[in-house]
Amino acid sequence: MFLTKKRSFGLLAILGMMLFFIVSCGSYINDSDANDPIARVGEAYLYKKDIESLLYEGISKVDSVTVVTNFINNWASKRLLLGKARINLPEEKLAVFDQLVAEYQADLYTRAYKDALVSQAADSMVTKTQMRNFYEKEKENFRLKEQLVKIRFIELPKQFLNKESVIKKLKSFKEEDIAYLDSIGVQFKKLNFNDSIWVESERLLNEIPPLTLENQSKYLKKSQFFELEDAMGVYLTKVVDVRNINEIAPLAFIEPTIKQVLLNRRKLNYIRSLETEIIDEAIKDNEFEIYAKDK
Repeated sequence: MFLTKKRSFGLLAILGMMLFFIVSCGSYINDSDANDPIARVGEAYLYKKDIESLLYEGISKVDSVTVVTNFINNWASKRLLLGKARINLPEEKLAVFDQLVAEYQADLYTRAYKDALVSQAADSMVTKTQMRNFYEKEKENFRLKEQLVKIRFIELPKQFLNKESVIKKLKSFKEEDIAYLDSIGVQFKKLNFNDSIWVESERLLNEIPPLTLENQSKYLKKSQFFELEDAMGVYLTKVVDVRNINEIAPLAFIEPTIKQVLLNRRKLNYIRSLETEIIDEAIKDNEFEIYAKDK
């Protein structure tokens, strides 16, 4: 028993020395060295080129030996276990697994080929007209599950002196008002002047802490202005428009979704057409036949 342990220790020491030499010379591996084997399990070989990616610049030699040793052990254990499995598992199970592997391989290849063909041939342009036509046809399927709002918003420091003027400009929001607010925008803690964008009301609860689930119905009304305050600042908000839960979602808000739906449909139609063409061509070239049995 003692001799066996000693022999095992000697083998590990030799392996460690070999790996240390390999990783020490990793940066000098040329094309011929890269094809030299460093480990074998049955008829399967692991080559120096297979571990090159592990030996990145800056890694210490000690760490390299550890990484390479673990990689070799994992590589070997997988192949050894695979060999044992093929010997010990029932034939019927092996047949099922081999079939699954073959089907998975076929799926990977065909999916990659289809994707390549689609990316080359499929049109990725979706026009505004196409999206609007789809929206008008399917709008009942686009009912909101969350409230949407359009707002103008400014957060002022509590000590801000000219609040009334800011409120007046924010409500009016003519070109000269926008220019004025932009000119003093550095004095604001937060601002949003893009009132053409729909946003989820839930996002406002994060931006305006005094606005809560309990009181939002009081403040989030179309064309309403409100002012709220807490210890952090003063929040001035002009609500431009509101869409409530279960109302039809505005087209501008769901355009990205509609575009993706149309592109996916176009892709599926292209793939179906491609599959039909492939089968028709194979039948024409006598590469594909179906043998009908006589009844």
